[in-house]
Formats: sequence, structure tokens, C-alpha cells
Amino acid sequence: MTQNLVRVVDVYPYRLMADGYRFLLLRRAVGTLYAGQWRMVGGKIQQDETAWQAALRELIEETGYPPQTFWALPSVNTFYNWKLDAVLLTPAFAAELERDPTLNHEHDRFGWFSTEEALRLLVWEEQKRLLSLTNRYLQTGTILPDWIIPHM
Repeated sequence: MTQNLVRVVDVYPYRLMADGYRFLLLRRAVGTLYAGQWRMVGGKIQQDETAWQAALRELIEETGYPPQTFWALPSVNTFYNWKLDAVLLTPAFAAELERDPTLNHEHDRFGWFSTEEALRLLVWEEQKRLLSLTNRYLQTGTILPDWIIPHM
């Protein structure tokens, strides 16, 4: 029987620049899962860790520093994994960053991209949808206080 699983998280880092909001994408290094793909921050939820704690940890691991603002998107990335016969539910978060990342071994490049540029680089449709949703909340200023996660 097919089951629902929550095992990983997605984080959509952004920064307000002179020409508007830009999204941070990281290119996966050779020898890693999804090598060569441009992706947002993401990773596995560890035992005894909440989804938001995993997202914050992954963000710090993959960028080198904590966010200025950190919030939960009111939506999840969903997809079916045939090997597990499971629907994976991926909680999604957004994070405002102040500077360029310090890359770890998982990535070989980074870039700050406009929404349109980022949508061309991302491969997975659900990730494109969530990046667009993040941009919509930023553009309209409709991030609800209940979504903001205190993290300092």
C-alpha cells in the first residue's frame, strides 16, 4: 500500500537587490546526487529533528551562515517515488540572506537569479511552483506573521 513520507526539506533563499528580489541557486558538484543541476537548498531530516530545524541546519550547512528572516511556505513539494511506492511530502521554507554563500563540498557554483532565470534553471516542476509562490508572497508583502520562524 502506498504511504506518505516526510523525509526531506526544501529552502528557497532570496535577497533583495537593486533590481528586485533574487533567488540563490546552487549547482550540485560532480559526484553528488543531482550532479550538474541548479537547485535550491535542501536535505534530509535527521532523527529527532523537526522539518524546520532540518531546513535551518541545511541552509547554514550549504550557505555558511544563518538567515536574516526564515519562514515556512504554506505549501509542500509533493512527488511519487516508485522505488519506495510512496508519496513524498517535502515541507518548503524561504530564507532571506544578506550575502553570498560559502560553498561546501556539495556544490561547485552559485548564482543569484531573477525569478524568470531561476525558473529556467530548475528542473522539477514542484520546485518551480514553490519558487514562484515565494516570489508572489515577497512581491505582494503577504507573508503572514504566523509563518515566520524565530531562529536566533
